[in-house]
Amino acid sequence: MSKSKQKIFLLLIDFLTINLSWILFFYLRVESGWLEMVFQPEFLLPMFVVYVYWFLIFLFVGMYRTWFAASRFDELTTLFKSSFFGVLVLFFLIFIDDAMHQVSSTQRFIILLYWGIFLLFVGGGRLFIRSLQRQLLIKGIGRRNTLIVGYNERAKSIYDQIDHYRALGLDAVGFISLVDMQEVTYKDKKIIANIDNLEKAVEENKIEEIIIALDHHEHEQMLEVVARCDIKGVSIKIVPDLYEIISGQARTNQLYGFPLIEIMPELMPAWEQKIKRIIDVLVSLIILVITSPVLILVALAIKIDSKGPVFYKQIRVGKDGKEFKVYKFRSMFQDAEKHSGPVWSQKNDPRITRVGLFIRMVRLDEVPQFINVFQGHMSLVGPRPERPFFVEKLSQEIPLYKRRLKVRPGITGWAQVKHKYDENVEDVKKKLQYDLYYIENVSLRMDFKILFRTIFVVLFGKGHFDN
Repeated sequence: MSKSKQKIFLLLIDFLTINLSWILFFYLRVESGWLEMVFQPEFLLPMFVVYVYWFLIFLFVGMYRTWFAASRFDELTTLFKSSFFGVLVLFFLIFIDDAMHQVSSTQRFIILLYWGIFLLFVGGGRLFIRSLQRQLLIKGIGRRNTLIVGYNERAKSIYDQIDHYRALGLDAVGFISLVDMQEVTYKDKKIIANIDNLEKAVEENKIEEIIIALDHHEHEQMLEVVARCDIKGVSIKIVPDLYEIISGQARTNQLYGFPLIEIMPELMPAWEQKIKRIIDVLVSLIILVITSPVLILVALAIKIDSKGPVFYKQIRVGKDGKEFKVYKFRSMFQDAEKHSGPVWSQKNDPRITRVGLFIRMVRLDEVPQFINVFQGHMSLVGPRPERPFFVEKLSQEIPLYKRRLKVRPGITGWAQVKHKYDENVEDVKKKLQYDLYYIENVSLRMDFKILFRTIFVVLFGKGHFDN
């Protein structure tokens, strides 16, 4: 079953069970005659509103993310927590409605009856679909080809787990060694390539999952291995050391009792991602509208000060390596890089015009990028988008550089408020550390912290927001 079919099936099951729970609740509350009704409520419109309400809650808490080998207990736990929050909100809405119609306060507690029916129907529907998915995986439908990086006792143990627990839905194709080895096999699975030929092996075997199981003496190569495994569309998991587990340094998932660290492009929960995007759209729209008179004046000043267009458009690399045009007010002379080629900006850059110097000082040159934020190419907070030339150049020099492309680039970021101009590769390496820290710790709280620091940087003229 494809990911899209999984989601469609899940949506249909939820649509059916949520509406069935409403129909039963409506019958018990209204049609049964067990409870005294002051007025006859409507049936269809509230049912539609209630479904949309639960759909949005489930969407925000991540209950429509593509499922794979998830615990059914975890599924029900998430349902319980999200429905508790949803019912609590409904309780207060009923309280307000009852107060307006002067209904007895005992009436509002029937929401607990609805909650019980809701958990029974929706929880049952979820258990049904998850059990069905497990059976399909066991029978060979929807399974994922997997490579194990490493050839040692740890790697063999992982293979044994995958081979034994069919419900995981993983098919181990073979092993990837870190060095050239003679052809060896373990339970009919052989070393199909070394780490240098990993991408070719992934493509030829249609790999969707990579599990890294390195030995203690191979840990120095971990960064390089992870960088090579960072291939679009492929999930990466690492078998951690016992020390990392007991010291709390590793956030692990369980593969039938076997701990795995999942290398995730984003740790932000689905509901935070949705809120982050809503904030991006609202803030960018408000700023563009409020600053429009100033932006018109800046455009006129640029046109009067030097020849060339008002806006400077440049190709940048965004999330997942997709290229887009970033918009800025032109702050340099036209064709500033015609003879030098792509270079980083620097302090006291001679290519900057008089108006350009001023708008850079007050950061007005960055305001048109809110158009990119509104369009969805960028976010308010994230690593700065880089040009394709530098992305390719730096990816060859710096391991994990392309991990910056796992999140949507931003107008400001942790690296921008913590470090200075990119004047050389060492500056880029330092900023990369900040970017990776942000990616692994991304949250709304982190975003607000960066936004407040950005305001401080802008007010006191410190920091740097582009290159």
